This record gives sequence, C-alpha cells and structure tokens, in this order.
Amino acid sequence: MTAAPVPTREKLLDAAEELVQTRGYNAFSFRDLAKRVGIRAASVHHYFPSKADLGRRLMDRYRRKFGAALESITGKVRDPRRRLERFVGLFRDTLRRGDRLCLCGMLATEYATLPARIRTEVRRFYGDSETWLTEVFNEGRRSKRLRFAGKPAAAARTFFGALEGAMIAARAFGDERRLASAGQWLVQALKTTA
Repeated sequence: MTAAPVPTREKLLDAAEELVQTRGYNAFSFRDLAKRVGIRAASVHHYFPSKADLGRRLMDRYRRKFGAALESITGKVRDPRRRLERFVGLFRDTLRRGDRLCLCGMLATEYATLPARIRTEVRRFYGDSETWLTEVFNEGRRSKRLRFAGKPAAAARTFFGALEGAMIAARAFGDERRLASAGQWLVQALKTTA
C-alpha cells in the first residue's frame, strides 16, 4: 500500500520548519521554499499570503505537535524523573534530525525582528512547555522523586532554559553528546534517595 501524497501546504510547512531550525526565520525566502517543494515562488502566496502567516501557522503546528508529545509522555510515564528524561529526549531527537535546533529556540534568537503574531506563538510555546514542566516538578516534589530548591515554576524555567542553551552549544561544537550529558546532569542533579 502506497502512502497518500503529502499536500503542498504541508510540504511547504515541512520545508519552512527545516529552514527555520537550521538557518533561522530571517535567512530564507518564499523563493527558497518554492525551490525545495518544486513550485513557483508566486504559488507559495496561494498557501500563505505573507511570511508572517507562514510563521504563525508553522509555530502553531509545532506547538501542537510538541504538546502532543508531552501528552504522550504524561500518558505513558508515571515517574517524574523519567518524564524529564523523555523531555530531554525530545531535544535530542530534534538535534539528530539534520542538526536542527528547537524551532522556538531559533525563533527566540530572532525575537526582536519577528512579526507580533509569531512572537505571540513563541511565548505560547514556552508557556505551554513550562506549564507542563511545572506540573512534573510539582509531582516530583510531592512524590519525593525530585529534589530542588525554590518553586516548581522556577525549576521548570531553569530546566527548560538550560536545555535550550545546551542544544545550541551542542550544535556549535557539532557534538550531540554535549546535549545528552547536560540533560543527564540536569536530571541527576534533581535525584533523591527515594
């Protein structure tokens, strides 16, 4: 059985996601997208009237996929420490897919130059991810599976920020092990004797 063809709109979003994750939002044009997908540059406007429309749709799609991955972790993994390990795994998987960075991490580096609608989506992504992590840290403290100082929300922001930074450093050095070891260190630092 052959797979159904991928609609042009999805091909454009896939190509845009790769370009943002590897080059940045400001480093590609509709012409670059058209070339990758095999259509005329003017045809891209049929699907996305502006680059801001493309970026907003791309962020929305990415945020939803990432949210689904977090829901899957929640549904399959009970232990808070293991949930954090799986969260780190999402970052490692992204880096392994062609030396890509987190879409939001890349967009955050260009934040000042982004259209307002995309900035809103970037903030929503960070908010959703930090909310999920805060719940994991809350559960970890309640179950005595995680040990940390301060409030769970602060621990969540710190954990997430550290992973984003480790991912950037791993890419700069061309060494995925930097991200893996940072993630492992972060999770181990939260370990209790329980």
